[in-house]
Amino acid sequence: MSGGVGGILGAHIVLYSRDAEADREFVRDVLGFPGVDAGGGWLIFKLPPAEVAVHPTEGEAAHELYLMCEDITALLAELRTRGVEIAREPSEQRWGLLAAVRLPSGAELPLYEPRHPTAHGL
Repeated sequence: MSGGVGGILGAHIVLYSRDAEADREFVRDVLGFPGVDAGGGWLIFKLPPAEVAVHPTEGEAAHELYLMCEDITALLAELRTRGVEIAREPSEQRWGLLAAVRLPSGAELPLYEPRHPTAHGL
């Protein structure tokens, strides 16, 4: 790993869910992320490359997860064919196109097509 602390090997993101089993199946079966069983059915999924941004806030600190895509229109069309509910249709933001899908638990999972430089090519 160049440019970072040598012992860090990745990021582990935790999504809290009111229906963890159904949301795990969604990540595995609908999004197609491969994973491992860490024991007792606790699935941990491999993610595409990730990046982290630190934004200022005047309120309480919070953390967000967005899945980035190359073509949000195509991705949403594919997810619709898989029976996924689109919770928010794409909207233009100053940084890209933002949408969200509904997880089986009822929570929203934001998706966006970035219109800003990304760190993926580093």
